[in-house]
Amino acid sequence: MTDLTSLSSALAELVARTAPSVVSVHSHRSRATGFVWKSGLIVTADEALADEGEVEIGLADGSRVAATIVGRDHTTDIALLRADVATAPVKLAAAVPPLGALAVVVATNRDTPSAALGMVSASGSGWRSLRGGEIDARIELDVRLRPAQQGGLALDASGAAFGMAVLGPRRVLVIPTATIERVAAQLETRGRIARGYLGLGLQPVRLDDGVGAMVMNVDKAGPSATAGIRQGDVIVAVNDQKLSGVRALSRTLGPASVGAVVEIAARRGGEPVSFKVTVGERPEA
Repeated sequence: MTDLTSLSSALAELVARTAPSVVSVHSHRSRATGFVWKSGLIVTADEALADEGEVEIGLADGSRVAATIVGRDHTTDIALLRADVATAPVKLAAAVPPLGALAVVVATNRDTPSAALGMVSASGSGWRSLRGGEIDARIELDVRLRPAQQGGLALDASGAAFGMAVLGPRRVLVIPTATIERVAAQLETRGRIARGYLGLGLQPVRLDDGVGAMVMNVDKAGPSATAGIRQGDVIVAVNDQKLSGVRALSRTLGPASVGAVVEIAARRGGEPVSFKVTVGERPEA
């Protein structure tokens, strides 16, 4: 019983230590949680943030302050807000907890602090989200969260914050601190995440020897047009790797691809052609 009492007291202490840096986020009938990343800057779950209307931050004393959206990245589920708050920033830890480790999610629910205790049910290497975002580690939690608790801080048993808890398909995922630091820093300086751009509209086609991507339209001011690719060309390989699909090609156009030169093999009227394309930066919608 003494051991359980000590564990209970330790968990309550680490929650109390972290809770002041966690805030509630209100946006057009939507509630979520966020945390102070830097002075005046708040990270929250992009999926829980409305696409329109005003955004407000709910503080521990019950007051609310207006917030503006600095930037958001749908692919990693990270949004950055700016608000006039005096709350101390959270110190994020780089370590990824091992499988089976205890984890506590400190969040808000109905504008009051909340906590949920669970276990790390998956801990592995980096992965790519369904929207093409690069997540630095695969962390899943066996814990139950309400929608308003999305964006809460995931803590290990020592109280170190190892990421942001979000609701994934049929499970609770953690966006690790390495991803948060990388994406939030770009959002702070640029307001957006750079994505690679070929300037092509593609349609998958079945070929006798595999899969291709037919060029349906070409941005006349885009990098592919500059390289000489035309409507009707069929792309069959990129950098000597046979094409596995249009989506697979799109997923390679992450932030690191901007400025890279790629070799594109295609067929034009049945004859092989090749192009060197310098990947551009996707223009804002």
